[in-house]
Amino acid sequence: MKRNLSVLLSLVVLASLMLAACGGGAATEAPATEAPATEAPAATEAPAATEAPAAYEGMMVESPDCDYGGEFKSIEAVDEFTVKVTLCVPDPAFPSKIAFTSFAIQPAEYLEATGGNGDLLEKPIGTGPYMVESWERGNQLVFKANPNYWGEFSGAETLVFKWGTESAQRLLELQSGTVDGIDNVGPDDFAVVEGDSNLALFNRPALNIMYIGFNNNPQVEGFDNTTNPLANEKVRQAIAMGIDRNRIVDNFYPAGSEVASHFTPCSIPNGCVGDEWYGFDAAAAKALLAEAGYPDGFETVLNYRDVVRGYLPDPNVVAQDLQAQLKENLNITLNIEVMESGAFLAAADAGQLQGLYMLGWGADYPDQTNFLGYHFGAGASKQFGDKFEDITSALDSGAQLASDAERAPFYEAANNAIRTHVPMIPVAHGGSALAFKASVEGAFASPLGNEEFSVMNNGTDTFVWMQNAEPISLYCADETDGESLRACEQVTQSLLAYETGGTAVEPALAESYDVNADLTEWTFHLRQGVMFHDGSSLDANDVVASLSVQWDAANPLHTGNTGAFSYWSGLFGSFLNAPPAQ
Repeated sequence: MKRNLSVLLSLVVLASLMLAACGGGAATEAPATEAPATEAPAATEAPAATEAPAAYEGMMVESPDCDYGGEFKSIEAVDEFTVKVTLCVPDPAFPSKIAFTSFAIQPAEYLEATGGNGDLLEKPIGTGPYMVESWERGNQLVFKANPNYWGEFSGAETLVFKWGTESAQRLLELQSGTVDGIDNVGPDDFAVVEGDSNLALFNRPALNIMYIGFNNNPQVEGFDNTTNPLANEKVRQAIAMGIDRNRIVDNFYPAGSEVASHFTPCSIPNGCVGDEWYGFDAAAAKALLAEAGYPDGFETVLNYRDVVRGYLPDPNVVAQDLQAQLKENLNITLNIEVMESGAFLAAADAGQLQGLYMLGWGADYPDQTNFLGYHFGAGASKQFGDKFEDITSALDSGAQLASDAERAPFYEAANNAIRTHVPMIPVAHGGSALAFKASVEGAFASPLGNEEFSVMNNGTDTFVWMQNAEPISLYCADETDGESLRACEQVTQSLLAYETGGTAVEPALAESYDVNADLTEWTFHLRQGVMFHDGSSLDANDVVASLSVQWDAANPLHTGNTGAFSYWSGLFGSFLNAPPAQ
């Protein structure tokens, strides 16, 4: 992961990587290492003839055609260590997508044995540097070093995850020495950490967005079966004008934060093409609300989870300020409802939240497909209610083009359509920071929030990390919260990975890949000799199984924690064999 913003433009690196891969069919390869010299074995008598090993029976999952609405056409185990993915459309961002934690590989046999949930939710079997030893719900999650890890390892033998919702509590734990590192230093504590010679502050780039979402469905429980005011586009536009976002950022966000002009951070290519967001204008907002038929305002709810994130450092005070602003400026009464994190995210994904809600997003990789495509594309969840064809069509076209210049008109159109329809209000790109004991070697802040503790060492056999919340589950194919994803990243691995401290894509379980000229056929060559935590060996069928249980809604293992598999649909479109929409 990178430590400077210049690497944020890693798609340039990605583009050159793909050109190398498709120009003449050359594969991208990890640096070769020379095997140590060994003495030749003494001559022995030739063994008796034995039967030839059985031919490898590779799995294949495919769609009969591409009319189902998704990006994948097939996933095939070509041989024991080769996997071929065929897409329906070109996807220049595919390496960055497939490197993400949600697409990590687990043994096919283990997926089958768990039924797609059960033990899978708390005891993942991966190939990563750590493996789960125990999870005491409500207290701590303990990992042990993987003795058979294929990669480099310089971490502690034992890794412990703890959590605390209050930034002051996390800082006190660090100052007292009971933990070695903490996430999301409180806005008022940056100077405290910087002034303590025993601590070290690591700023994280603001590759995130905090937004106020709307449920735009016409009929919503809680409105006595009358029309939901938020289904009216003018109402949403009025609220967008009626909130002073500068006031929120100035009062409740730390240094390094900024008011969002667009949903996507401007450091991401094409993030800020198109018109800037509405400026604060209470009078114009009130007039527009009256024009929409609500001159006296209305009553609704504001849902959120009390979990500190880089994009939302103090949810409670921001919620109270929004409540005060909308009452004062538009006479809209917000009834604040705080929800448990897992229930909140599940309800948001399912489009079951009433009224307004506060949520956000941190970059998984630096591309518009991860921001606009995931949230507003054809495969996005139901969190904003009905989708808008002018947004989805522009995003679909932009995602298939390789160069930023070719993509720009489509992302400009999408940004402008989002501004018109107001499915949400972008509020802030939040600055955030981690803090570690100054004695910790290898500490860093990832711009993607996926810190690797296998490269950090405090000089003892136990390293303790404290984050904002407990993981929801450890089957991250079906999770979207950062606390779960960070825990999974210590245990499971994908075909590709993001470099330590940056966002560029590099080999992981696949040591190289080839891609055809039109970016629709991706062939991955697996590392040989990689072992899962249960002692089984990685092969191509494990890859096919791990990906297909997400892709194919008819697969009996397509269960997970909630069954949403939001990352798959958000990044790759519709599920294969998806049930009819209700």
